[in-house]
Amino acid sequence: MKLVSKKICLVLASAALLAAGCSKKPERPNPGATVLGPLGGGENVAPPSNLSTVSDLNTSLQSRLADGVIDDGSTIRGLLQPVYFEFDQSAIKQSEREKLKAAKEYLDKNPAQRLLLEGHADWRGTAEYNLGLGDRRANAAKKYLLSLGVLADKLEANSKGSLEAKTNADAATMDKDRRVELVIIKAK
Repeated sequence: MKLVSKKICLVLASAALLAAGCSKKPERPNPGATVLGPLGGGENVAPPSNLSTVSDLNTSLQSRLADGVIDDGSTIRGLLQPVYFEFDQSAIKQSEREKLKAAKEYLDKNPAQRLLLEGHADWRGTAEYNLGLGDRRANAAKKYLLSLGVLADKLEANSKGSLEAKTNADAATMDKDRRVELVIIKAK
């Protein structure tokens, strides 16, 4: 009898702990009342009351300048178009050179800013190989920009390899993974 009453007490104690530990689900905010709004673009949405200026909003969240352009306070992504590459290649295609010329023009108009050239690869190949390929792609873009007259101290090359690539992706996704992102580094 003692064994049965101990089991009952244990079950009742466990149930009481479980009931006490469960709390009410938090209520989700209305998307129209959030900073980014229902479509994520932030159109016609006032900043939260605890943020007094736009600069406060920029430092508390990533601000979106235009569709696909993100300013995180120190860098701007998406303003300059990425340079795409053929499979297992690091040569700049003729059709992609205009993007690098546009990057040079941007730097000419914004002399205090610099560029980070992020090399990427699709998911195929080993991680080490893809890091090397991303590095070759970033440095090919750097070399081309240098040939256009961009100063070396305005450029940084970095490889992300296949770290951000989608594994087992379709051909269209892999085409977009083989790129060099042109990330603007803002002046301090």
